[in-house]
Amino acid sequence: MHLKKVTITDVAEHAGVSVTTVSMVLGNKGRISPDTADKVNKAVTELGYVRNRAAANLRSNSSEIVGLILKDISDPYYAQVAAGLCEETEKQGYMVFLAQSGDAEKFEQCMLTMARQGVGGIAFCPTNENQQVDADVLKAHNLPLVCISRASVNHQIDYVGPDNASAAKMATEYLIEQGHRRIAYVGGKSSSLCRAERVGGYCSTLMQFGLPFKPEWVVECEPGQAPAAKAVEALLASHPQISAVLCHYSSTAVGAVQGVHRLGRDVGNDTIFNKEISIVGFDAVQEAELTEPPIVFVNSDAKEIGRQAAKRLIEQLEKSDSAPRKIIVAPSLTNLPT
Repeated sequence: MHLKKVTITDVAEHAGVSVTTVSMVLGNKGRISPDTADKVNKAVTELGYVRNRAAANLRSNSSEIVGLILKDISDPYYAQVAAGLCEETEKQGYMVFLAQSGDAEKFEQCMLTMARQGVGGIAFCPTNENQQVDADVLKAHNLPLVCISRASVNHQIDYVGPDNASAAKMATEYLIEQGHRRIAYVGGKSSSLCRAERVGGYCSTLMQFGLPFKPEWVVECEPGQAPAAKAVEALLASHPQISAVLCHYSSTAVGAVQGVHRLGRDVGNDTIFNKEISIVGFDAVQEAELTEPPIVFVNSDAKEIGRQAAKRLIEQLEKSDSAPRKIIVAPSLTNLPT
């Protein structure tokens, strides 16, 4: 059966008012009496009229949809960012148009497509920590923008992210308070801005407490449990005096446990006989809950980062607040032994 699409003209005729009046009621604009508004809303319900939101957005030069571009939807960290952003936008009456960009070319295409689709603003994660984000090119789309990243990439665009240096300082201080004096750092690449900030916090904390910083104890490795296990095994075999390892990725921390076990050692906090190795990671994931003992993590709440990005984007949309801001979400320690 073919059903005729109900138009705004049909609603106006059914309610006995003008098309302009119906438009004003639907857009919640102008001075309309409660009785007239009730007539229009009743007609909308009775006829089953479905408002064309896209057309309404074009007419009013506004949108109830915001864009979110993630570099990898499957990454647990960015999945939490998306969850926080969606919760906050929906709470404030907006919906999210989600896209994934694996490289710089795809990122540009996602940005252009979203602009053409009439989104009100875009929150985005750079495709990598060293991506050169051209603020002028992005702003040419005339859209509010918020960059969500693990390291700041451009001070001309609103930025929401973690305090990497403080997180590393917190983790290193925790290990020192537990009695460790020989602490290594494993994971990440030297080209990573996030890693540079974390290693800086780790190094400065060692120096603050008068402890040695040994470059050979700072080891690069790819993300993933297998590369981490191999890297930690090799590091501890060459430097058995190390008693604690600070791990760049959550997967590095989980893999480090296997690397420790391969050498016949255990994970724990024995700082006297040096038979156990303490492991601390960044940004906990569910897999880490299965380790025994549980791995201590320094978390920069990814969900809160998403919420803050949504709030900032909506502020720009509703208040035309264009002055760039930098919003930092403070870290906290989790899984502390009781």
